[in-house]
Amino acid sequence: MPNVSTIQLGQRGVLTLPKALRDACHLRPGDRLTVIDLGGMLLLRPGESEIDRLADSLGAALREQGETLESVLAALNEQRDAV
Repeated sequence: MPNVSTIQLGQRGVLTLPKALRDACHLRPGDRLTVIDLGGMLLLRPGESEIDRLADSLGAALREQGETLESVLAALNEQRDAV
């Protein structure tokens, strides 16, 4: 049976996870959680979103090559027009 807890949303949207849950998931202050909206049901997952991490990695690689968002979008438009 899953561990179920009820928590209350505090001032400025702050949530406090029960200590037993933090301990069971090995969560420490400053840890990142990913929040996934499943059509009105929220899922908390320890760690960063893979999509966010991949987007950051791709953005860094493009910046290293001197690319900008505008140049990437222009190249995509050129390719779309060619097709």
